[in-house]
Amino acid sequence: MSSSKKLVSSACDVPAGADFSALTVVKLAPLPALADYRTAMRLAETEARARLGECMLLSWYDRDRDFESPQHAGECHQGSAVPGYVDYAIYRGATLMVDIEDGRFVFFYLPLDF
Repeated sequence: MSSSKKLVSSACDVPAGADFSALTVVKLAPLPALADYRTAMRLAETEARARLGECMLLSWYDRDRDFESPQHAGECHQGSAVPGYVDYAIYRGATLMVDIEDGRFVFFYLPLDF
């Protein structure tokens, strides 16, 4: 009697969630609600510069349009607990996440050292 074994690689397991331990997470809930992505981006940029000085926007998400940057970062993460734009930012050294309106707009920043 033969038995077949199914091989499962632990390297392919879906992660439980993103590790935000190295990030400062700022949650903003402006009233009234923001009109659009551009308004949110200006608010996030102001917050990031106040906290980090010179900085670079690494990635972002706009839930209204279901659009992320860098584009297609989420394609490799379909079914994953960690969205592509989050993974992209964390593994490139982001230190600040600005979450506006409970995930409606999310921005990740990296401080620039000159």
